[in-house]
Amino acid sequence: MGVLEDLFDVRGQVALVTGGASGLGYAFASILSEAGANVVVADWDEAALKAAVESLGTAAIAAGRTPPPDRSGPPLISGRTVDVADAEAIRALVDHTVDRHGRIDIVFANAGVARGRPPLLPEGWLDEMSMADYDALIDVNLHGVVYTVQAAARHMKRQRSGSIITTASTAGLRNDPYTPYSYAIAKAGVINFTKQAAHDLARWGVRVNAIAPGPFKTNLGGKREPTGASNDDMWKAVIPLGRMGDPKEIRGLALLLASKAGSFMTGGVYPIDGGALLQGPSLPPAG
Repeated sequence: MGVLEDLFDVRGQVALVTGGASGLGYAFASILSEAGANVVVADWDEAALKAAVESLGTAAIAAGRTPPPDRSGPPLISGRTVDVADAEAIRALVDHTVDRHGRIDIVFANAGVARGRPPLLPEGWLDEMSMADYDALIDVNLHGVVYTVQAAARHMKRQRSGSIITTASTAGLRNDPYTPYSYAIAKAGVINFTKQAAHDLARWGVRVNAIAPGPFKTNLGGKREPTGASNDDMWKAVIPLGRMGDPKEIRGLALLLASKAGSFMTGGVYPIDGGALLQGPSLPPAG
């Protein structure tokens, strides 16, 4: 085994990725499965989940992986529907993963939705924002992360090992007029929660880090239309690299944090944003 294969080796490890049927979650699941991990993909969208598991299986075989000869063991890639805003459902999902595979080594607490309007628009102004949208988003994007990390921690502490990665956002690191209040609040909460959990769980050898993506071409929220040309043009104006990110471009950072290549990394928040944090966003004049 070469030095790179050894550093980034996740072969045989058991990984769980929430929100793994599309977007960044799918990218996380794909790099782990192609690198040799046994991956449980969790998502609320049953049809998208089925398609993702089939696609990941095809890619894993193309990468040289084969299922157990007798097919009696757990599958290399499997899917489970779950609502991450349901704490008991998340705990049952993690328990089921451990019961089936014997352990859990890597968790990506990634699931998220997009709800509400940004303060760039009148309906997203602080005094006009929808509190129903606010509550729905906080339940998934913040509480769902807490529930997932908590459920994983119970098992990883007993193992005295594990890597947990949360999906934060550059919107949690600064104000962002392109982002609804609820999203910015949730992601800021995820960042500080990640640091708190990292400090707490380090005693048991469990690492906790956050990835903070900038603008990527994803279909966040499941039912939204894919990003159009007008959105691309908008982001080009605020991203020094001049474009939005492709989900495949997050795979390297994900594997670094999941593998022993990141064995001395915990409590970190790692932006991946094409340089967007280098220049501040601005609001239009008051109407």
